[in-house]
Amino acid sequence: MDIRRIDARIAVSPQVNPADIPAIKAAGYTAIVNNRPDGEEPGQPSGDAIRAAAEDAGVAYTSIPVTHAGFSHRQVAAMIDAIAQADGPVLAYCRSGTRSCNLWALAAAGLGENQDDLVAKGAGAGYDLNGLRPLMDAVAPDRGDHNQ
Repeated sequence: MDIRRIDARIAVSPQVNPADIPAIKAAGYTAIVNNRPDGEEPGQPSGDAIRAAAEDAGVAYTSIPVTHAGFSHRQVAAMIDAIAQADGPVLAYCRSGTRSCNLWALAAAGLGENQDDLVAKGAGAGYDLNGLRPLMDAVAPDRGDHNQ
């Protein structure tokens, strides 16, 4: 598995399989967020199969599918809630990890985190979040300068 740690609270990865859950738990993750819609690609494991494996292992599971239509305020709010409710580090996944990283960044921006810091954290995990800045501005609390 290609788990990319963003910070102490969140990591992202490409597709997770039910057989990966014990290793995810052993790595210290207490929650999994699935950002991939079922049926996106042939042979992709279902969210229900991953949910069952996670629950069997005592790992929380949340599904927040993100399609090619983009991100909604509802998805950003759901990601904020999933991270806030987790008892420890969260692993979010999609096909490549990009949508998960982007949704995390929007959630963090929605909580008022510094956008330059978010871009740097994303880069540290191998993701370029610079193109996401207009969306980060859209979800950031209105404080005048969103990079405060």
